[in-house]
Amino acid sequence: MKRSSTTAGLAIAVLAAATFGTSGALIKPLLESGWSPGAAVTVRVLIGGVVLLPFAIVSLRGRWSALWRSRWRVLAMASVGVAGTQLVYFAAISRIPVSTGILIEYMAPLLLVAFVWARTRRMPKVVVLVGSVVALVGLVLVVSPGGGGSFDALGFAFALAAMVGCAIYYVIAARPSDGLPTVALAGFGLLIGGLMLVIVGAVGLVQFTFTFGTVSMFGSAVVWWVPLVLVGVVGTAVAYAASITASEMLGSRLASFAGLLEVVAATFYAWLLLGEKLSVLQLVGGALILVGIGFVRSERVEPEQQIVGAAAGAGSGADSGSGSGVSSSSSSPRSSSSSSSSSSTI
Repeated sequence: MKRSSTTAGLAIAVLAAATFGTSGALIKPLLESGWSPGAAVTVRVLIGGVVLLPFAIVSLRGRWSALWRSRWRVLAMASVGVAGTQLVYFAAISRIPVSTGILIEYMAPLLLVAFVWARTRRMPKVVVLVGSVVALVGLVLVVSPGGGGSFDALGFAFALAAMVGCAIYYVIAARPSDGLPTVALAGFGLLIGGLMLVIVGAVGLVQFTFTFGTVSMFGSAVVWWVPLVLVGVVGTAVAYAASITASEMLGSRLASFAGLLEVVAATFYAWLLLGEKLSVLQLVGGALILVGIGFVRSERVEPEQQIVGAAAGAGSGADSGSGSGVSSSSSSPRSSSSSSSSSSTI
C-alpha cells in the first residue's frame, strides 16, 4: 500500500469518524421528545439511503450488471453491516449499560487481529499487538464503562454479536469493488437495510414510537425533522460513504482501528453541543487511541503477509474467497469474482 494512498485513506477515515460521531448529539433531542431508538435509527438510515440513491444511480452509468454481480455484497452490507448490527446493539443496551455495550462493540478491531492470527497461525507483529493494547486502553478511558448492575448474559451476548457485526461491516467495506462504485454500495446498502428495519419494526420485534412536535436542539426549539435530516445527511449518508471509501483504501484492520475515533468524536460533540462533562481521563483516552492507530499504521506489510480471501468460508454463503481484509468474511459468491484481485490486508 503506497504511503500517499494510506495518508489519504486515513484522512477520509477521520472524516467518517467526525461525521459518524455527530449521530448521538443529533438523535438525542429526538429520544428526549419521545422517539424510540429503533424509530430514530430506522428513519435515519432510510434518509441516508434516499440521499445517496441519486448519486449511486449516476455512478453506475447504466452498468447495472456491476450491481447485480455485487448483489451479495450489497445484501450483506444491508443485512449485517446496517440492519443486523443496529438491532443487536439496541438489544444489548436494553439489558446492559450503554457504555459497556459501546466498549464491547468497538473491540471489533481486536477481533479482526485475532481472526487473522487464528486463520494464518502467524502471530501479528509486535507493533500491531502494542497498538491494539494501547487503543483498547484508550477506548476504556473514553467510554468509562460503569461496573454497577448484575451480569446479564443475554445482554453481553447481544453486545458480542454487535462486535462481530461491526467487524463484518469492515470486511464488507474493504472488499475489492469489482466495478461497484463506493457510493452505490453505501446507497443501496442503506436503503435496503432501512427497509429491513422497517419490516422488523412492523412485526413488533423493535419498538417504533414517533412524535411530530418541536424538539429542543442545542438550546433552541426546532421542528422534529431538522435533527433527522441532519443526522440522515451528515451522520449517515456522508459518514457511510466516507467509511466505505476509507476501508477500501486502508484495508479492514487499519480502517477498523481508525473507526475508534468515532467514539472520541461522539464524546467531543456531547461536550461541545450538549454540555456533557469531558474528563481528563477521556482526553488521555483519545490520545491513546491516536497512538494505537499510529502503531498499527506503522506496520510494514510484506507481500507474503497479504491476506487474500481472509474470510472465505467465514461469512454465510462465502465460497469464492475473493474478499480482502474484513470485507470477505460476510460476502457471498458472485459469478465473476477472482481471488487474485485482492490487495488489501486485514
